[in-house]
Amino acid sequence: MTELPFLLPLLVGAALGALITWLAMRGAAAERVRLRDAFAALSAEALRRNNETFLQLAETKLGEFQHTAVVDLEARRAAVDELVRPIRASLERVDGKLQEVELARTGAYAALLEQVKAMTETQHRLQTETGNLAKALRAPSVRGRWGEMQLRRVVEMAGMLEYCDFEEQVTVATADGTLRPDLVVRLPGGKTVVVDAKAPLAAYLDALDGPEGDRELRLRDHARQVRDHIVRLGSKGYWNQFRAAPDFVVMFLPGETFFSAACEQDPSLIEFGVGHQVIPASPTTLISLLRAVAYGWRQEQIARNAQEISELGRQLHDRLATMAGHFEDVRRGLERAVEGYNRAIGSLETRVLVSARRFRELGAVADELPELTPLDQAPRTPQDTS
Repeated sequence: MTELPFLLPLLVGAALGALITWLAMRGAAAERVRLRDAFAALSAEALRRNNETFLQLAETKLGEFQHTAVVDLEARRAAVDELVRPIRASLERVDGKLQEVELARTGAYAALLEQVKAMTETQHRLQTETGNLAKALRAPSVRGRWGEMQLRRVVEMAGMLEYCDFEEQVTVATADGTLRPDLVVRLPGGKTVVVDAKAPLAAYLDALDGPEGDRELRLRDHARQVRDHIVRLGSKGYWNQFRAAPDFVVMFLPGETFFSAACEQDPSLIEFGVGHQVIPASPTTLISLLRAVAYGWRQEQIARNAQEISELGRQLHDRLATMAGHFEDVRRGLERAVEGYNRAIGSLETRVLVSARRFRELGAVADELPELTPLDQAPRTPQDTS
């Protein structure tokens, strides 16, 4: 039915066209003019009505389409909003976490920066103190005192202070002069181990402070000085000057780096020292040696305690034997007392109470004398378990 307004003008036009054609064929010009004017009027009226109808229909359809589009758009907007809402909430949480992480990162970076600054300052102070220590160690007196302090710390860590005599306590006079070792370690059984801590360190300190190109040369010089010191220590013959000392002396190097640097430049240094009856030792090596000595002292103490325990056991056995003899005397005395008591009761019962009970039979007294029974239990002996 919606196509009828559009078809109506077409049908009218077709009819008019046919009419005009027919009139033209008839050759009536005036009639053709009149009919043309009527046809034009009818066409214009039909076109106007058709346009009005089309506009009304278009407005109706457009209004319906707009309403449908608005409803559909609102529904789509609501659906999209419902779909996006969890994503928006997640993004908000992520944004909050990112802000927290950023704050934590800023704080951690600030703390790390402070720690780096503190480490830099500490490193600078350490370098300064190391430089001061290196300068101080160039003085022989300071170097010797530092070596003695390191030696004492090693002895303390090994728990051997009570079995060690330091330099101020030990001095030995010889034909060539006076020997004064830095440490004498007393071993179980009256034996001793001598430790010397006067190792040369000047060349090693020069290698640390000198240019990079001369370091290798200085380290080789350090190894040579250590080797020469081994020769000097071996020539002193400490083992001949101390009673019951082993036939070697321990050369103490007060730092692991001193020992490792010398061995790195001269790998045969330890074998060379053993050949001269000198044992090179770093703090770790000396601690191991002193720990072994401490174990020996503990075993000595255990053996000594065992001997004392044996003596105490013998004394306790003698005293227990004496006390057992006293108890045996008491037991014998008790047996004699029981025998005397039983004999006295027998005599009393057979010679006295028999006559005394007749007083009651004769009516002289009302009370009856009690029966006296002898003792039949003997004292237990120490061996009796009954």
